[in-house]
Amino acid sequence: MSLIESMPKPYEAGAAFDAIANWAADTGRPLYPAQEEAIFELVAGAHVVLATPTGSGKSLVAVAAHAIALAQGRRSYYTAPIKALVSEKFFQLVDIFGAENVGMVTGDSAVNGDAPIICCTAEILANQALRSGNALDVGHVVMDEFHYYADPERGWAWQVPLLELTGTRFVLMSATLGDVSAIASDLERRTGHPVSEVTHTERPIPLSYEYVRTPVHETVEELLEERRAPVYVVHFSQAAAMERAQALSSIRVISREQRDEIARELGEFRFTTGFGQTLSRLVRAGIGVHHAGMLPKYRRLVEVLAQKGLLKVICGTDTLGVGINVPIRTVLLTALSKYDGEKTRHLTAREFHQIAGRAGRAGFDNEGFVVVQAPEHDVENAQAQAKAQKAGASGKKVKKSPKKSAPAGSVVWTEKTFERLVAAPPEPLESRMQVSAAMLINLIARGGDVVAHARALLTENHEPPHRQRELVRRALGIAKTLVTAGVVEIVRPPNSRVNNSGLTAEDGADEPRTAGSLRGSPELLTPEVRLTVDLQPNFALNQPLSPFALSVIGMLDPADTVGFRRDDTGSANGLLGTGHYALDVVSVMEATLDNPRAVVAQQQFRARGEAVAQMKADGIEYDERMERLETVTHPQPLAELLEEAFEGFAAAQPWIRDVELKPKSVVRDMFERAMTFGEYVSFYQLQRSEGGLLRYLSDADRALRQTVPPEAMTDELTDIVEWLRELVRQVDSSLQDEWEALTQAAHAATPSAPSDTPVTPPPPPDVTTNRRAFTVLVRNELFRRVQLAAREADDELVALDPDAAWPEALDAYFAEHDDIGIDAAARATALVHIDENPADARPGERVWRVRQVLADPAGHHDWGIDAVVDLDASAEEGVAVVRVLGLSRL
Repeated sequence: MSLIESMPKPYEAGAAFDAIANWAADTGRPLYPAQEEAIFELVAGAHVVLATPTGSGKSLVAVAAHAIALAQGRRSYYTAPIKALVSEKFFQLVDIFGAENVGMVTGDSAVNGDAPIICCTAEILANQALRSGNALDVGHVVMDEFHYYADPERGWAWQVPLLELTGTRFVLMSATLGDVSAIASDLERRTGHPVSEVTHTERPIPLSYEYVRTPVHETVEELLEERRAPVYVVHFSQAAAMERAQALSSIRVISREQRDEIARELGEFRFTTGFGQTLSRLVRAGIGVHHAGMLPKYRRLVEVLAQKGLLKVICGTDTLGVGINVPIRTVLLTALSKYDGEKTRHLTAREFHQIAGRAGRAGFDNEGFVVVQAPEHDVENAQAQAKAQKAGASGKKVKKSPKKSAPAGSVVWTEKTFERLVAAPPEPLESRMQVSAAMLINLIARGGDVVAHARALLTENHEPPHRQRELVRRALGIAKTLVTAGVVEIVRPPNSRVNNSGLTAEDGADEPRTAGSLRGSPELLTPEVRLTVDLQPNFALNQPLSPFALSVIGMLDPADTVGFRRDDTGSANGLLGTGHYALDVVSVMEATLDNPRAVVAQQQFRARGEAVAQMKADGIEYDERMERLETVTHPQPLAELLEEAFEGFAAAQPWIRDVELKPKSVVRDMFERAMTFGEYVSFYQLQRSEGGLLRYLSDADRALRQTVPPEAMTDELTDIVEWLRELVRQVDSSLQDEWEALTQAAHAATPSAPSDTPVTPPPPPDVTTNRRAFTVLVRNELFRRVQLAAREADDELVALDPDAAWPEALDAYFAEHDDIGIDAAARATALVHIDENPADARPGERVWRVRQVLADPAGHHDWGIDAVVDLDASAEEGVAVVRVLGLSRL
């Protein structure tokens, strides 16, 4: 019997507890004591703060909360900090409650949004709470990873629901909460319902801790010998994780039989990138790599191989602490310090316990192990001391050498640091409340007594009084800009005057201070504060800069496309447009997306390198070179136009200033360079960040498809969008497939059990079946040759097409023309001729004959590149396979 069917109707607390306990036992997961306590409190109508260790079954308590709400005929929400966890929980809950009862909203996709159980990010629920307040019908809210309450940027989203949803029961869950007594007391005071803190510290799988002074490779070998694998070797940078994995490949990690088993599991898995080739070698040796910069299919490969018990060592970053699905017996930390974006510092107790808590697998291990490496200088000193002691024991004289010190400026940890972290509880959660224009607009959209709602939000939160006063001052400043812009209007009662806060007071009343005005005073009359614009239902949920992007796209000229006038014979005769429109739309949309930091950093690095080389060639002195270099950044097309438009847009819709505009060129850069994904990764040396690049390209594809209206889509823009979609799909189809499955809702199938999950994902669709996208891929391959020819890059052309006689052909061309055009007009579709059914093709041969006409300065178009496209090879490799026959006069 399913959990839904077993719940009592009508709802009764005792019967509900029995139904949940029996269901858990029937599924082979009888309740732990902490689970029993938490679920008992939930059915009794209490809030629950669940601060129990990793592996103690918090997810089952969350399931119980959803089941209780469903049985009571109310909605429930599950929130998490990242979309990947939201998506994972969505599929798990679909398995338990059925697809019709579970929905998901992540901001850029939604499925079954009216379902009684909703999975979403914390910001989604926070904005809904601001918009609706206690009128939002929510029976239970499960807030997973609640320690994000203390996150400086996002913590507000974990606090707002606690402040606004006073008719809701909360389950606040994390393995590293620390002291939450103040939050619990406030929640009980607001809602009138008790808060039960379930804080069992005893892990179902106990942990042991060890501090070692042996080199990492020796530590790993010892752990393998002692059968303490799988070992997750934790680093605090992707580069360090990769370097460690390669270094460990020199030791014997698995047996010959295990290597053979991995090879069988890998089967036809496609390692399609440069990093993939390295990963293939490592996993065949029993070593995995896992970090956010990897392609999703590679991370999933490592996870599945680990779940099958085939990987003994995994080198990764501390993303381990966010809950990746990798079974681990031993966590080996290579450091107790990390760079947090501003400075290098020791790990906090919360960070340490979050990572350490991943050791020990329920159902597999009786014990988990946490091992911490001493700093390198300490390890070397220990080795030198051991060597001296050994020599001394044998009667040899040993020359005493000075001890090595830590590198200057480094943050050093010691065994005492380690012992302190092991013993220390997680730090108390610190309130991080913020106020923004979007928050105020959602609050105003609720209607009713807006001033009272704002007063409660700003002065009755968890911040200390001085911070509350700061929030009030900021809110008043934002409110003034909203009124000035005409977005918000204040309707004042008759016989009243305006005080300096914008509120109203009776004639003769004393005017209160601005900082305290929202606290109210007897003399104040409450004005009606209301919006003058209609907000879209998902305001502040979807991409916040989308309305701005639409306004800028409306300023562009869709007629600015590439074409050629034709004479009576049909020959091209004169340019009709410059062709900037399609790529300008791409640039507008790219400016609304978060920067892929690794990509823009490498773009800037390369741009500065090229600038320095040019300045040296121009004879510019060092000091002036350094001064000029400060102005060189990553490519930012339309930056001036976008910033000017942004200022104008913000004057009318000031909430847009909550979000930063970020002009950049990644999609456009890749398209203009006519590069494949692999070529782009190689060009900018992004091997460790190809996963981040792919996620960005996928986000750009989604933004273009969701934001650009049909009337703004030209043929050239549609070509780019189709090219981008196919490029992402061929590199790793999981991002596109998951999104499409979610938006269609029909594919909300239950994930396979780990033991049944195939290592090899389904292959991407045949690249040749999407004719429009494939044609763009072919054109890009041809235009790549045009760009190289324009630079007279003979060696690169010969490397691409060794049989095409490029040097001789280019000599002949440049004897007639001074240069080769490579602007938008030069890559016009009119200059590419494709014969999809060549008469000279052999029976059964799937080929196209293609010709790229060159844009010469005289406009004669009398030279062209002839090539053959092999469709079968293209389908096999996922790219356009083009064989150039040669360059010749037409």
